[in-house]
Amino acid sequence: MAWSTRQLAELAGTSVRAVRHYHEVGLLEEPERRSNGYKSYGVAHLIRVLRIKRLSELGFSLAQIADMGEAESYPDEALRSLDAELEATIERLQRVRLELALVLRKSAPTELPPEMALATADVDMSEADRSFVVVMTRLMDPAAMSSYSEALKDRRVVEEESDFDALPEDADEETRRELAERLAGPVRGLLADHPVLGDLNRIAPKRPRYAAETSVTALKDLYNPAQVDVMMRLGKILRDDPPASSRDEGA
Repeated sequence: MAWSTRQLAELAGTSVRAVRHYHEVGLLEEPERRSNGYKSYGVAHLIRVLRIKRLSELGFSLAQIADMGEAESYPDEALRSLDAELEATIERLQRVRLELALVLRKSAPTELPPEMALATADVDMSEADRSFVVVMTRLMDPAAMSSYSEALKDRRVVEEESDFDALPEDADEETRRELAERLAGPVRGLLADHPVLGDLNRIAPKRPRYAAETSVTALKDLYNPAQVDVMMRLGKILRDDPPASSRDEGA
């Protein structure tokens, strides 16, 4: 006894449309026809449809299945290639889930890479500081990104930072000078623990000049003139008296 197209589809757990499509793309041979003109399928057709269905469920495209032919065993190379693709997809989805979890639980910024979003989730930062972190993530290589993440996790808000955030744009020169000197201690300690952050050649080894120009543009856009002046003064102080780790590396 032979099966009709509908019966074959029911046995295989698929649709009549799918069976007909397999014929159209050359995956399934046309069966003999009965005297009344209806198709007559046998066990070999059922096994072939089940194989196509199984390979599709594993993730192979119909074109890939066609390339495999009708061999009874699955091709090892194709399976290993698919496994590698699935592994990459799983890793990507895991990163997406991590970022979504951060957004849901802590309102972490979606514009940051997951690693950096995790590092900043519990950190008390001004909007300007957080925006500057976003810019820096677009410049850093992976090693610098990791160091930056660790620095943010270790970061402790000090009184000087609050004073910096509240600094008005018309602050007088003495106030700016004094604040830069007070900030030098905490920043010097941070750079001693994370020396990568003080070296643009290590932050963005491929484009240090572009990184410098971009970071300066971001600073001027995010902070008021008095705050920018404090940072420039701070930079000069650190250049004149660098952190211990920087002196050691230059020795």
